[in-house]
Amino acid sequence: MATDRVMERRRRRARRHARIQRKVRGTAERPRLVVARSHRNIEGQVVDDDRGMTLVGASTRSPEVVEVMPEDAVDYPASFAAGRLLARRAKEAGVERVVFDRGGFPYHGRVKAFAEGAREGGLEF
Repeated sequence: MATDRVMERRRRRARRHARIQRKVRGTAERPRLVVARSHRNIEGQVVDDDRGMTLVGASTRSPEVVEVMPEDAVDYPASFAAGRLLARRAKEAGVERVVFDRGGFPYHGRVKAFAEGAREGGLEF
């Protein structure tokens, strides 16, 4: 069944994410930039794991991204713009360097565009 395939895919991604999280840890000096992807949108958060706090976040649904992107632009340009927005917000919060957590997703497509946008925005990772 199709539902079984979807559940298996989600289970494998969750296992990859858990494996990544064992190695990648965010601190106050270098928080973790975690990416979450859905079918239509992508979002990122800068997380300080020591305190258990989200410092900043941005998404393709953020008003700043929506107003500069056409309604149907949910692919790479919107992901890139969301990454740049996250980097700007992080720099305003005093964050310069992060560790990247791709959330178990492959590093290509929208995840890669989000990361490149964050790098262009000034985040180091």
